[in-house]
Amino acid sequence: MDHEGIVRAAAARLTEATTAVEACEFAVAELSRHTDAMIAVLLQAHDHLRCVAATGSWHVSASLPPGTGVSSRVYVSGKTETVTAVEADPDYIPTGPDVTLEICAPILDGRRHPIGTVNLEWTERVDSEQWRETVERIADRLGARLDQLGGAPPETHSEKLLRHAMALTSAGSEHELLAVAVEAARDVSGLAASVFVLTGPDGPRLNVPATLRDGLELRIRCRLAAAGRVGLDRLLARAHLHGALYTLGEPEQLASHDYGILTEAGVHTLIAVPLGGAETGGVMLVADERTMRPDPTTVNLMELLAAQTWTCLDRLRTLDQLHERAMSDPLTGLRHHGPFGERMATATPGRTALVAIDVDEFKTINDTYGHQVGDRVLVDLARALQTALRHGDELYRIGGDEFVAVVDVLRPEEAVGIGERLARAARMIGRTVSVGVAVQCLGEAPELTLRRADVALYDVKRDGRDGVRLATVG
Repeated sequence: MDHEGIVRAAAARLTEATTAVEACEFAVAELSRHTDAMIAVLLQAHDHLRCVAATGSWHVSASLPPGTGVSSRVYVSGKTETVTAVEADPDYIPTGPDVTLEICAPILDGRRHPIGTVNLEWTERVDSEQWRETVERIADRLGARLDQLGGAPPETHSEKLLRHAMALTSAGSEHELLAVAVEAARDVSGLAASVFVLTGPDGPRLNVPATLRDGLELRIRCRLAAAGRVGLDRLLARAHLHGALYTLGEPEQLASHDYGILTEAGVHTLIAVPLGGAETGGVMLVADERTMRPDPTTVNLMELLAAQTWTCLDRLRTLDQLHERAMSDPLTGLRHHGPFGERMATATPGRTALVAIDVDEFKTINDTYGHQVGDRVLVDLARALQTALRHGDELYRIGGDEFVAVVDVLRPEEAVGIGERLARAARMIGRTVSVGVAVQCLGEAPELTLRRADVALYDVKRDGRDGVRLATVG
């Protein structure tokens, strides 16, 4: 086989290419005229390699995340590799049957930095040394031509959206999710600012991303905050009434459509996309102070981003609700044994006190009036006790009619005083409680501290109920 002729033909064909993608396609086409190998050219796109041109394969990797595949390894090292035992290579990705040889060469730019790879895989026996040299030389010529054409093509809008969508699905909190969504909206749209307004139990609220930009984005947030609930409600209603909206470079027309607060901030281009439903959703605002005409494709991508963001947000909220239910008593809403154990794991001996509370004559209430009334008593008492606690104190329901408060104090008398406040709170709703107080000792397990508080509590009950007692030590 005339390998020198293959290289000359590929070099000549590359001079005809007018774009980076066309250059990659020409290189693959020329190689495919001389071999039945599976051929792929992958170029860097943000943090991954994407397939720009390929032939001869049933499957080809559309993109490779960092550290995936032989191509990714060659891209990082900048050195050609010949793999003769593909099954034994931990990075090999099977894309076709019975591959016996893989040759992968880096594509280098003018500074000799890798920008991609040329990858060939054979199912028949070939002269690996000759083909290695040929692949390397064609990769070199392709790199030189790409340099002349301005380098690897940038990510398309849809590729950016796909990358950001993956980040959205992996977000672990609402704050993290919205930070990713804000950055995605800026990146995919090419506009300068992105703001999310979400509805909530206390009315509309603005998200505050970790990467808040000065200038337009800051002005938008200030204007929206100053608009108050009425202004935000009108903006949300407008967004959900008409669906996605975008300007055609005539910002003065926005003022009459409840978006005047944005034009006052300097917005000349705006894409507004509703999130979720009118009562529980929100709106994504993507804006710029330049006068532009967003194309419909970009607006469609913003709608996809908004839909993905809302789906992920709804999932996170559902998971939070399920977690809260799993960690809370369904009757009173107070946390129970699991969270109590987690809190006590961070207790400070000598400073953390347990205040055990038991409802006096609760069995009589249940037996006389029924469990429905008994449940109402527990709910009312839980609210009263929570109101009596200080900020930072935590109340748990750890048994049928037994509660425990975890409080941080400077001295035992302070914990006793909190116990007395809880007893007074119970009296104010027509109930009485017996309260036992124990300050955790150095080296004492939480269960033993709680047991001492319980002993003090039952001492109160034996002495007539409706009182507070400090547990003895030892």
